[in-house]
Amino acid sequence: MIAPRLLGGILAAALVAAAGACRDDGRRTVEIDIRYSRFQPQAVEVAPGETVRFVLRNRDPIHHEFILGDPEVQRIHEVGEEPHHAKPGEVSVPAGETVVTTYTFGEPETLLFGCHLPGHWSFGMRGTVRVG
Repeated sequence: MIAPRLLGGILAAALVAAAGACRDDGRRTVEIDIRYSRFQPQAVEVAPGETVRFVLRNRDPIHHEFILGDPEVQRIHEVGEEPHHAKPGEVSVPAGETVVTTYTFGEPETLLFGCHLPGHWSFGMRGTVRVG
């Protein structure tokens, strides 16, 4: 028989893991699935100054990307900046693969993330991160 205190701890750990909000090395991990050219979840909330490890799982048979930034960053990528190497919050996500990027957030604001491969942004492949 499992002691009630131990069972409570096991359940709490399972709930945190299932929510994709695990802490690793003091960083929160947010898991984002890419399926049918959509991000899930499409909205994330973080605290100012928080460092978040984004785990991106591309379940589609086509490549995507994850670009995190303000509207100007999104505009620059929409007109053609690539590839994405070693820049926090900007990463290519090959078909069927999982990649990780880490980003440290600043002051309260709302940032956007999206995919700017041809037609993906206009199709609605985007989301928001509310810092606050």
